[in-house]
Amino acid sequence: MYINKHLQIFILLIFSVVATAQETKKCPVDTLITKDDKYTGVVLFSDSTWTLVDLGRPQFDDDDISEDWETEKIHAFRELTIADLPEVDTLHLLNKCAYAAPIKGHVRSGFMFRRRRPHYGTDIPLIVGTPIYSAFDGKVRVVRKTRNAGGYGNLVVVRHPNGLETYYGHLSSHAVKEGDIVKAGEVIGYGGNTGRSTGPHLHFEARYKGKPFDPQRIIDFEAGQLRDSVFVLKRHYFNIYSHYGQTDEESLKASERQIHTVRSGDTLGGLARKYHTTVSNICKLNKMSSKKTLRIGQRLIVR
Repeated sequence: MYINKHLQIFILLIFSVVATAQETKKCPVDTLITKDDKYTGVVLFSDSTWTLVDLGRPQFDDDDISEDWETEKIHAFRELTIADLPEVDTLHLLNKCAYAAPIKGHVRSGFMFRRRRPHYGTDIPLIVGTPIYSAFDGKVRVVRKTRNAGGYGNLVVVRHPNGLETYYGHLSSHAVKEGDIVKAGEVIGYGGNTGRSTGPHLHFEARYKGKPFDPQRIIDFEAGQLRDSVFVLKRHYFNIYSHYGQTDEESLKASERQIHTVRSGDTLGGLARKYHTTVSNICKLNKMSSKKTLRIGQRLIVR
C-alpha cells in the first residue's frame, strides 16, 4: 500500500510534466532514473530536450541524525549509559518522517531473556527472499555481512530523524549501502536465515541513543501499523525484563529486579537466605519448580 502511494506520486509528477509539455507542443518519449540519485527522474522530450523530476526525496537535516555517527561499530552511543538518559522522552514518530511496516506477521519471539542471552528485538518468521522495508525515512549507518556482524547475520542499521535506529538482521542479502538515504517503505534487504538463527525470520530491533527497547511498544507487527504517532519512552523500558503489554507499574517493578547468575554450590535455599526472600518466591518469579536442578551460568530473578 505504501509503495503504491509513492507510485501514485510519481505518476502525478509525470502527468504534470506531460501537461506542461503539451502546452509547449512537446511530447515526452522516455523517463529515466538517474544513476547516482534514485530520487531524481529525467523526462526526455521529442524535441531532444529534457527536464528533471523530483521523485520525493525524504526531507530532514543532517543535524537530526549526525550525533555519534558510527560506521566502524554496529552499536552507536557506546559511551552513553542508560542512567544518562532522561526519565521520560517524547518521540514524535511521524513528525519528521513517514512510516511503513518493515514486515507484517506473527511475532515468534520477543524482547526477553532467552537461552541465557538477552534477546533485544522481535523475531517475525518469513520466507527466504521476502522484501524487508525501512520502517521510517532515514540514512543507512551500517551494512554488514555475516562474518562481521556476529549473531545478526547479514545486517542493515538505519538511523532515523525521529531519534530512533532500526536494525534488520538475518537478511539473505542487502539492497542498500552505508550512507544511502532511504524512504519509509523502501526495500533495504531480503529476509533470510544468516547468523545465529534457527529458521528464516527477520530480527528487528528498535534503539534510542544506542539502547534497545521492545519494538512492539511502537509497532503492531501483525497489523503492520504504528501503535501511535507519539511514543512516550520511559527509562525503565530499556530493561530486558520490561516489555509491551505490561502496565507502567509492572514494567518499573520488572526493571528493578535483582538477578543472580548461578555459580557452583548455589542452591535455592541458599539464594533465598542470601537475598532475604523465599524459595517459593524465587520459583514464582522464574516460573520454575523447586525441584528443578540449577545450572551454572543460569540467570535467576531473586527479588
